Amino acid sequence: MERVRCCFFYGISGFGSSRVFIGIVSAINNVPELAFGNILGQNILLLSFTVGLCAIVLKDGIEVESKIVRGGATFTVIGALLPLVLIYDGVLSRADGIVLLMSFGIFFYWLFSEKKRFSKIYDDVNEEEKNWGPFFLIKKVSLLLLVFLLVILSAQGIIESSSYFSSSLGVSIPVIGIIIVAIGVGLPETYFSFALAKKGQSWMILGGLMGAITMSSTLALGTISLIRPIVIDMATIPSFYIARIFLILCALFFLFFIRTNRRISTLEGIILVFAYISFIILGILIR
Repeated sequence: MERVRCCFFYGISGFGSSRVFIGIVSAINNVPELAFGNILGQNILLLSFTVGLCAIVLKDGIEVESKIVRGGATFTVIGALLPLVLIYDGVLSRADGIVLLMSFGIFFYWLFSEKKRFSKIYDDVNEEEKNWGPFFLIKKVSLLLLVFLLVILSAQGIIESSSYFSSSLGVSIPVIGIIIVAIGVGLPETYFSFALAKKGQSWMILGGLMGAITMSSTLALGTISLIRPIVIDMATIPSFYIARIFLILCALFFLFFIRTNRRISTLEGIILVFAYISFIILGILIR
């Protein structure tokens, strides 16, 4: 028997870590605003379209029976909105980065303090995993290093492509991150959640998404701003202003839907999907 921690950890260690790498590489390449736009756009995508799509696919919507998941939703919304508060003056400074990292520390401490409730027991453990040996360890470490290298190369490719599209289309880097990069990088998370919805595993959907959102909004942006402060002038980037409004609305809708009736219904899912479509249309029209 092996105890496996809940899907919050999947979101943190898996999808959320990719945003950290993209952010670090973008900061090193002197375009930290791309990472900010990417995380902002992905948070809107996950809180609206991805959650809404899963609620539509599941016959009875996404059930939210666990008090821990509802508590995690509060952490997620606070984490997603905190960067918007800190960058209100136009700069996400190193001091703001420390605040974000402290917020992630609080969330992680809370997550570990609830680890018994976040666990699920499985009997069908692979025999290879029961008998760890030198070959098994070398195999897993080699695979980890290979994935790490691929993520770094992918992040560099995303940044170079974004810079090219920005100059070719005459669109600012943050807008590229909010719309184009966010959709491209967020698709794997959306597909993974969609696949879980088709299998009826609603308990994994919210945990994975909330873990990824919280990690990227706090740990990723906190690390990026420590490396290189993020400067964004909302007055010259209307799409960023629109994205901020939609993120606030989507986050509040998400929290309200979770807190009412202990489920995100099909109708509420349709509302969330419609909100994201409206955001994309406005983002394209008002660049």
